[in-house]
Amino acid sequence: MSVAHFPEQNELFQVLPEEAKARLFPHLELVDMPLSLAVYESGDTLKHVYFPTNCIISLLYVMENGSSAEIAIVGNEGMVGISLFMGGETTPNRGVVQSAGYAYRLKGSVLKQEFARSESLQHLLLRYTQALITQMSQTAVCNRHHTVHQQLCRWLLMSLDRLKSDQLTMTQELIANMLGVRREGVTAAAGKLQEQGLIQYRRGKITVLDRPGLERECCECYAVVKREFDRLLPSVKAR
Repeated sequence: MSVAHFPEQNELFQVLPEEAKARLFPHLELVDMPLSLAVYESGDTLKHVYFPTNCIISLLYVMENGSSAEIAIVGNEGMVGISLFMGGETTPNRGVVQSAGYAYRLKGSVLKQEFARSESLQHLLLRYTQALITQMSQTAVCNRHHTVHQQLCRWLLMSLDRLKSDQLTMTQELIANMLGVRREGVTAAAGKLQEQGLIQYRRGKITVLDRPGLERECCECYAVVKREFDRLLPSVKAR
């Protein structure tokens, strides 16, 4: 059975005024987002923005030697491509699909035109940007000061929030690349969580069995980011 798609599956679109929807929605293009697709590369000139519906896109910082680490994740709570309305046309980050699904793509020129026209869209996207910056900052602190075990808990919880599911399709190698740690560290951390009965890991699928327990194992970073999203985008979270 095919799944119906509509723009309001992205939470930012849910709270747009009807007149803004009427101007933007005809320009939206539903696009397939397969696993590991590079939405853009570091230094690319951005031509589109993406509003995920049921996929997750990882924003990665890429080093000169090719190594990378995740600085944020974006799902149906937000958008990818904030540089376009923040005054820049390029970004040093790389955007990669971490969990497959769909997103709505919009030409950057259309977004900038509506951003200049609609005060409601301006306020919404700037509040979202502040929340995203909080996530980036907290991720940097977490990667520096907390254990791989705690980082994995944070990453799982944030990913599940954006999928509205209790299951992720993800290999330990990919998780290690996202967190910027050795695979052995992820294997040990995932094994401990499984022994505690918090998750089940089998053939690249992670199922969370005890979310409250996972939250207790997590550092404060997950709660800090969640509170900031709820504070800045309360009209979104209330729906």
